[in-house]
Amino acid sequence: MPPYPYGECGACILSPMKNLIQEVRAFAEERDWDQFHTPNNLSMALAVEAAEIMEHFQWLTPDESSDLPAEKRKAVGDEIGDVLMYLIRLADKLGLDPVDVAKQKLEANRKKYPADQVRGSARKYTEYERGV
Repeated sequence: MPPYPYGECGACILSPMKNLIQEVRAFAEERDWDQFHTPNNLSMALAVEAAEIMEHFQWLTPDESSDLPAEKRKAVGDEIGDVLMYLIRLADKLGLDPVDVAKQKLEANRKKYPADQVRGSARKYTEYERGV
């Protein structure tokens, strides 16, 4: 294993997410695609790729959707990869750290959905009493 498994950065080791952000950025730059990677274009591409995930599950029963054949599972994985790369690229173009914003959102959701009040319920936070 190389001494810097997540990129050659001298004294530091980048996290896998930060490394992926840099790889996706470099991929776009190597192809001169940065000019097309505006937030509006990236958000639309993200929505299209998310819809492509949904297409694989259309008309499946809940049991079928939980037990995909290997070929379909790989195809869904490819689409998940596309979604993740577009999401990373969008966050990068907006100067947002995707891990930081996800952690912030998770903390906000902890407050909106206290486990002791919502356990086992799919209701929206506006549909139950909160002790806030």
